[in-house]
Amino acid sequence: MSVAIDVVGGKWRMHLMWVLGAGPRRFGEIRRKLDGVSEKVLTENLRHLEAAGVVHREVFPEVPPRVEYSLTDLGESLRVALLPLEEWGDRHREHVARCELDDSFAGV
Repeated sequence: MSVAIDVVGGKWRMHLMWVLGAGPRRFGEIRRKLDGVSEKVLTENLRHLEAAGVVHREVFPEVPPRVEYSLTDLGESLRVALLPLEEWGDRHREHVARCELDDSFAGV
C-alpha cells in the first residue's frame, strides 16, 4: 500500500488520475477540471506522476507545440485499483460531511 500512496498521495494526484482516466488532456484542460490548483503545483504533480511511470507526456511537433498528458498502462492499472476508494467516498459522502460538521474527527 505504501508504494501506491507514495505515487498518488497528496491533495491533487488522485484527482489528476481521475481527470486523465477520461482520456488524454492538455495542461489547460486539466487545470480547468481541478478548480483551485496553481500552475506550479499542477506541473509538480504531473512531473511526479510522469517520473513514477503512471503518466505519459507527449509533445507534438507543431507550432505552437501541443503537449498532452495521458495515463500509461501502469497508470491505468492504478486508476482501476483506486476505483473502490471512489465508490466508498460516493457511498459515505453524507456521513463523512456530517461527522466533519460535528467535529467528530477532532483529535484523529
